[in-house]
Amino acid sequence: MAHLKTRLWLSMAALFLLSACGGDDGDVNSVADKTVTILGVVVGEQQEKLEAALQPFEDETGIDVIYEGTDSFATLLPVRVESGDAPDIAMFPQPGLMASFASAGQMVPVTEFMDEATLSAAFPETWLSLATVDDSLYGIWYRASIKSLVWYNPSAFAAQGFTVPNTWDEMLALSDELVALGVNPWCVGLESGEATGWPGTDWVEDIMLRTAGPEVYDQWIAHEIPFNDGAVQEAFEEFGNIVLNESYVVGGAVGAISTPFGDAPQGLLGETPTCYLHRQANFIASFLPEGVNPSEALDIFLLPGIDPAYGTPVLVAGDVFGMFNNTPEAQALMAYLATPTPHEIWAELGGFLSPHKQVGLEVYPDALSKKQAEFLSTAETIRFDGSDMMPGAVGTGTFWSGVVDYVSGEPVEDVLDAIEASWSE
Repeated sequence: MAHLKTRLWLSMAALFLLSACGGDDGDVNSVADKTVTILGVVVGEQQEKLEAALQPFEDETGIDVIYEGTDSFATLLPVRVESGDAPDIAMFPQPGLMASFASAGQMVPVTEFMDEATLSAAFPETWLSLATVDDSLYGIWYRASIKSLVWYNPSAFAAQGFTVPNTWDEMLALSDELVALGVNPWCVGLESGEATGWPGTDWVEDIMLRTAGPEVYDQWIAHEIPFNDGAVQEAFEEFGNIVLNESYVVGGAVGAISTPFGDAPQGLLGETPTCYLHRQANFIASFLPEGVNPSEALDIFLLPGIDPAYGTPVLVAGDVFGMFNNTPEAQALMAYLATPTPHEIWAELGGFLSPHKQVGLEVYPDALSKKQAEFLSTAETIRFDGSDMMPGAVGTGTFWSGVVDYVSGEPVEDVLDAIEASWSE
């Protein structure tokens, strides 16, 4: 399917490049020795998959795509931009960072060279809105993460006669049943080096969507309500009902803080798991021990709703491409990224979810990724990771550390007051 759409895209690319190079008199071959540069956070095996997805574009246009992956993206990109060495395109893991460059007039709206109807046919309105700044669309979404997942061991569930909970109360009742059996129901890992605490922010965000609803959530991440608002405190305390319950969490609160997030789901594995539930994004499957097939060993369900008025929202993250340099080559690559082809190629390789509406479930290689993609495509309410939308000093600073302080025993009021104070510093 991807190969067929690649061939179909070839004619579109040729026409696009002819137009970009000067109309009917343009020569597609004139761009054959040109390049387009990308800066992103994808490295290692994931970079190899990204480059495979970009290969058809290079083959059909003759444009050399030079991708640079870095784990210091948020630090390096501003330096590059300010020094006049911006990449042609950046692959942003946080739309808030892209918005700051767009607001400063340093980026190119994609609607300057792409038709809005084409974009609307490719992406849901929710995702287009996430890439819109001051009423202009600046981004093409690519890789998505679905965060509102609870992982469990289906064999262990079946052996105990457990069923997947459909509501928050049923999930807590299951947790209590496990405690009665002498088992810690939850594995929680908050340790992540300098980023320790971020998995807890995901918990709070998911709960905010379920207790306060998407409108209040939007007000919260935009600081239209303070961080120490009662709705935020309620979400923290609901998280605390799980993570601060020493009977619920393997190792208790100390265990949660000291357990690396990538190690936490290992407690689900085996015939006698040390925990039965683990809330984490789809990417956690890549942290399982070598030789473990996630589709065979584990299964997932969506974190249940709390207030029926808000249903079962889905918290997401993702990578969005934005353009700094308005060149024909960059325009052509952005147009290619809006087609299903690069999404389908990486999806077929595994470890990838796409928000593209034209990517069917059949391209995903296993039942687990198909289920994740279906959750993503059928969600009635989607909101982006709140910490990624907040100012860096808060979202990836005091919010992360505040979660650790709260789990360590600091009063929630003091934690929220400190985060609120940091917002205006």
